[in-house]
Amino acid sequence: MNGLSDAGAPAVGIDVGGTSVKGVLLGADGSVLAVHRLPTPAPAPDGRAVVETVGQVRDALAGDQLLPVGVAVPGVVDEADGLAVYSANLGWRDLPLGELLEKRLGSGVVLTHDVRAGGVAEARTGAAAGRDGVMAFVPVGTGVAAAVLIDGQPLVSGGWAGEIGQLLITQGEFAGQRVEEVASARATALRAGMASAREVAASAGRGSTVAQQVWKETITVLADALAGLSATVAPSVIVIGGGLALAGRQLIAPLSEELTRRLPGLRVPEVLPAGHGDAAAAVGAALLGLEGRS
Repeated sequence: MNGLSDAGAPAVGIDVGGTSVKGVLLGADGSVLAVHRLPTPAPAPDGRAVVETVGQVRDALAGDQLLPVGVAVPGVVDEADGLAVYSANLGWRDLPLGELLEKRLGSGVVLTHDVRAGGVAEARTGAAAGRDGVMAFVPVGTGVAAAVLIDGQPLVSGGWAGEIGQLLITQGEFAGQRVEEVASARATALRAGMASAREVAASAGRGSTVAQQVWKETITVLADALAGLSATVAPSVIVIGGGLALAGRQLIAPLSEELTRRLPGLRVPEVLPAGHGDAAAAVGAALLGLEGRS
């Protein structure tokens, strides 16, 4: 496994989400030894409450051990400059988050993007482990985004790479809406009037006309976005994570079929469900923290 030592607990990874700050203690063999989670503080532009919560999660997992730490956050993240460029959910704009984290946690903290961190985990120890070349990780949960990795290293482009959920739909019933406003797990559930996308999938499987229509719409919009990504960077595999992936084959099979229809004469990527589940970003952050680079 990339970068892991032979003994001990080499790294802590922390994923700052909209509702919780989740940390994992990563073992020498890449296994998750412990998990600790605290509620995400209310959004604030100075980020200090989130930084303190991250510190509390790290302390609970590592104690007095001076372990490498990776911290993954949402939004637009410039890892090179340690800058949280923008996060609507957390109220950040051009926040020097890397500096704030180092003051609370000590030196050697790696700041990264949650989706890119998840992609690192899936590429190295998850569903796409052992695959060379280009792969994409697409978590479909509260929003939709993509991480593109080349031989296990994420494409960053100043933090702007992979924002497929922000693409504007220009034709049809959903014209004027963004991809994630239709194809995210949250949007899918809301459109069907159900508690989760998984419930929509289950209801569609039982023959609900409304659920089947909503599910078809989600797959259609998601396939359009993934086809553009596939034609541009030609990943050999696309790993789907987030709440939508919990539907399993009910998502993967029709999504693969729709991608094939949209890519005549081109290489069609294999579509796989995520291997790390909702721990992917934290695991990837730990791996990047261990490397000491993002």
